[in-house]
Amino acid sequence: MAGNDELVKLYTGGDVIITRIKLELEAQGIKSLIKDGFKQGIEAGFGGGVPSAIDIFVTEKNFEKARKLVKAITEE
Repeated sequence: MAGNDELVKLYTGGDVIITRIKLELEAQGIKSLIKDGFKQGIEAGFGGGVPSAIDIFVTEKNFEKARKLVKAITEE
């Protein structure tokens, strides 16, 4: 990836809030990537990560718009 297509971490939280954020981002046309180390570890056959520490990433070019959306959701 080059320039503002670089992925940056937007938020870390539990499954429920991450799912809500992802759905809201998609509604705004913003693609995101979720990294769930705990779930990945379980699927690979070993424990790893923390169940409530799921990361969601967006591209740099969408970061500010996404950050405002997360702020609105978390302040509800």
